[in-house]
Amino acid sequence: MKNEKIAAVVLAGGSGKRMGSDIPKQYLPIDGHPVLYYSLKMFEDCPLVDEVILVAGKGETEYCVENMVKTWNMQKISHVVEGGKERYHSVHEGLKAIEGADYVLIHDGARPLLTDRIIRDSVEGARMFGACVAAMPVKDTIKVADAEGFAAQTPDRSTLWLMQTPQSFSYPLIRKAYDMLAQAEAAGGADWERLHITDDAMVAETFLKTKVKLISGDYSNIKITTPEDLIVAETLLKSRKNGNI
Repeated sequence: MKNEKIAAVVLAGGSGKRMGSDIPKQYLPIDGHPVLYYSLKMFEDCPLVDEVILVAGKGETEYCVENMVKTWNMQKISHVVEGGKERYHSVHEGLKAIEGADYVLIHDGARPLLTDRIIRDSVEGARMFGACVAAMPVKDTIKVADAEGFAAQTPDRSTLWLMQTPQSFSYPLIRKAYDMLAQAEAAGGADWERLHITDDAMVAETFLKTKVKLISGDYSNIKITTPEDLIVAETLLKSRKNGNI
């Protein structure tokens, strides 16, 4: 649509702890490029996206400018900012770097198998609902454990979805929600200490009581967390390149 601005915040502040690597997982090579390259390239090539904010880890902004932005000639990356201690701190820093956006897509740079279709559906979902998340129905039975590690409950699988990214919003809505979160954290108190923020949707739900629409992601849109994920992701990328998926 004319005269609207779509921004993306790409988070690249992960570590290599669970990968057993000294190199942050987003910079590990996969099929000839670092993991982070693939989602940035997808946003770069999507005509719906006007601006990309890259949120780097502590002390990594210069590295990202030289080795990501300049090396790959990423024209849409307008700012590379340093993230914070937790994921939600990093998201807030990314949101603060945006000016005048109507909608924003927040994506984990450790998900290299983002597709153009997911981006387009996310933009449309943000337009229609104000808040939406790429997600997929879970395939496996889920058990809730008690404090001793025994199975306590079995939720109805048909109601359970696996959250992915992008998580997409009206920019004014999610910026307000994150500003409120920052204020709550600064104020402290028992209510804040009981709050465990795990994704962007939860911020909108908690602070603005926003209903978040679940839209179709893709089972291949995996997050790189362990060494096995690198193998799976590389296989999927090669299959995609060959037109097999």
